[in-house]
Amino acid sequence: MNPRRARVQTPKRYELVASALRANIVSGHLPPGLVLLEGPIAEWISTSRAPVQGALRILEDEGHIHRFEGRGYLVGPPGSALAPVRRDLAKFKLAISNEIDSGLQNRGLWERVYEEVEAAVAACLAFGDFRIVEATLGDYYGVSRTVVRDVLARLHERGLVTKTQSSHWVASALTAQSVRERFALRQLLEPEALRLSAERADYDRLRRVLREERRSDPEGAASAEELDKILMEYCLSRGPNRQLIELINQVRLPLAAASRALTKLGLPEDRIATREYLTLFDLIGRRSLDAAAVYWRSHLTMLAEKNLARLKLVAVITDPPIEVPYLTPQDV
Repeated sequence: MNPRRARVQTPKRYELVASALRANIVSGHLPPGLVLLEGPIAEWISTSRAPVQGALRILEDEGHIHRFEGRGYLVGPPGSALAPVRRDLAKFKLAISNEIDSGLQNRGLWERVYEEVEAAVAACLAFGDFRIVEATLGDYYGVSRTVVRDVLARLHERGLVTKTQSSHWVASALTAQSVRERFALRQLLEPEALRLSAERADYDRLRRVLREERRSDPEGAASAEELDKILMEYCLSRGPNRQLIELINQVRLPLAAASRALTKLGLPEDRIATREYLTLFDLIGRRSLDAAAVYWRSHLTMLAEKNLARLKLVAVITDPPIEVPYLTPQDV
């Protein structure tokens, strides 16, 4: 077995969070009927909301918790007709085993480095090919070569970097062809994910966003990027197929990061796209998921062309805004 690959495949943070919650449910520290919300759990376990969301989906699949008419989840199996109990998690004597606590701390360092490197690499793809200098990356974050190599191996697994014949790690530019291919994948995957989320989507949250956005003035309106995150968090990622969700995230990542990088350069927000998200939320909120899937596939076709047009504008940039020293233009 390759030991470096084994380190990359250690338990993911959402699996560790699920283990901590599961242990407290089984022990009775989290009683039946208690309302579990992402924010308080993330605060208790000192993590972001993303791994908490994954953990709650696991526990729901296992029957430890279930959805109800309100926001969040209830502790207890589905169909148990429990009255919701809303109490501060700090009031309960929750426990985390040493093994899980150690795993969370170890994953915390690795994931913090990985997430920052992933974001930096994805953002640079709009500006050309970049080499990743391993030694500089390690010095920048103050981590060992082992952590650096594990991070790069994970980036390679996700298709964000490649290794050249001279053993250099390279992040290759988004091209017109690769953008079209990624959007073509989104057209295949996301409408199906939307349909699969029918039983688990947070319809209340999506309807609330729709009402708030329709009441807000143009200056205070959410951006297309913010609405896209809401779509992913409260709808697409709620489906039962975690492999599909991970693949969608992988396909979306470079596109979203490149779009953020271009917006930072001063390119205007796409307000037409914002309105189209609200139309989509309206369809989902009325549970017209087949119509929403058709609409979203059509929207992604137009979004691909807009992204290609924005990408062409960076061709004239000679000094790309790369803010980390471990990424250097490939021709340097």
